[in-house]
Amino acid sequence: MPPTPPLVGPGRAVAEGSRATTHPRCAHCPDDALDDAELISARAALAQGRWQSARSLLLHTGEDWDRRGHRVVVLAREPYAIAWSREWLLAEPGAPGAATLYALTLVRRALRGKESPERAREACGSATALAPADPTPWLGLLLLARHLGTDEEVRRAFAEVRRRHPEHHHAHHLMAARIAETESQGSYELCAFAERSAAEAPADSPLAVLPVVAYNERHRVLAATGGAPADPAAAGHWAEPSARRALNAAFDWWLEWGIEEHPRRHIDLNHLAHATSGAGRYAEAAALFQRIGRHSTEVPWSYPDRDPCEAFRAARARALGGS
Repeated sequence: MPPTPPLVGPGRAVAEGSRATTHPRCAHCPDDALDDAELISARAALAQGRWQSARSLLLHTGEDWDRRGHRVVVLAREPYAIAWSREWLLAEPGAPGAATLYALTLVRRALRGKESPERAREACGSATALAPADPTPWLGLLLLARHLGTDEEVRRAFAEVRRRHPEHHHAHHLMAARIAETESQGSYELCAFAERSAAEAPADSPLAVLPVVAYNERHRVLAATGGAPADPAAAGHWAEPSARRALNAAFDWWLEWGIEEHPRRHIDLNHLAHATSGAGRYAEAAALFQRIGRHSTEVPWSYPDRDPCEAFRAARARALGGS
C-alpha cells in the first residue's frame, strides 16, 4: 500500500509544482480546481488517501467531457495521485476512471522529467482501450505531445480528442499554445486555427474566446524570444486592428451568452480580463474582474514569465481603481 500522506489543511499546496503554492494565503492566487467544489473536496480526500471520493466524482461526471477532462487533469496534479490511482487500479482492475487518472498522473510526471514519456503513452493507450468514447486519455496524449512530441503526434492526438468531442475546450487551448510556439510564418496559422475553430463551434460555445487566447499565446512567445516587450500595452499588442476585432468579438460574445455553466469558464474570463487590461479598456476589464472574483488562473497572468498572483492583483487594482 502507498505511504499515507500527511493530513493537510486549507493552506496546503493545491498542485505539485504550481505557482499557487508561493502565496498560500492570497485570496487571488490561482487554484487549478477553479470553483468546482466537488473537485476540491475529492482532491483533498485523494491527498489523504481516500481515492473513493475521486472514483465517485468521475463516475457522476459521466460524459460531460470538458468537465471530466478538467477534473482528471486537476486530480492528476495532486502529488499523491499516482500512488492512490495505482491503489484504485489494484482494487478495481479495468476501471476506466482509475486507468485514466493513472495515465494522466504519468503524463504529469513525464512532463516534469520524473517518468518515462513512453510509459505515460502506454498508460494513455490502455485507458483509451477501456474507455473508447472518452477523449480524456487522448487529452493526456495531447498534453504530452505538446511538449515532447512531434507535430504528427500533436495533430493525431488533437484529431482523436475532437472526434470524440469537437468543441473540447482544453484541447483547443493546447493547440493554440503549440501552434504559437512552432509556427514559422508569422501568426497566420495560429489566427486561422483560432478563427476557424470559433466559427465552426455553436453560437454559445466558449471557443468564441479562442482568438483572444491565440493572441495572448502569440504575445507570450514574442516576449519570450525578445520580439516584443513583456507588457502587452507597451508592445501595442492589442492596438493591431485584427487583435482589436478579435477582442471586440469575444467580449461581445461574453456579454450576450456568458459562460456560467462551463467548468473552465474562469480560464476564458481571465484571458479576456488580461486582454482588456492590456488594451487599456479598464471599464470592460472591471466587469470581468468582478465576475472572476477570486478565481484567477495561472494562464495567462504568468505570461511572459511573471508571477501570476502579482500580475493579476496589479491588473485588477488598475481596473477597479485600486480596490
